[in-house]
Amino acid sequence: MNVHEVIRRPLVTEKSTIAREEANVVTFAVEPAANKVEIQRAVEELFQVSVVSVRTMRMPRKSRRVGKFLGRRPEWKKAIVQLAEGQSIEFFEGV
Repeated sequence: MNVHEVIRRPLVTEKSTIAREEANVVTFAVEPAANKVEIQRAVEELFQVSVVSVRTMRMPRKSRRVGKFLGRRPEWKKAIVQLAEGQSIEFFEGV
């Protein structure tokens, strides 16, 4: 799998911002088929940082209603990446 296909987008929420500041952790939405090794390799290659650990979780589908039509939002995968001490990703610094 290509490293650009593994990482979909960074997740910038209140909880992830606090974790980034306190524990040097960054959060990404990733390809659901990607495993921890592929996610670690993609983050290290794209951002030139060293990764200590990767934790993943599958986020469930949610129902959504638009008028009388009932639909479902897709299932997706979240990765919480612990960076080495002193490392940071420049993308998050301007947010």
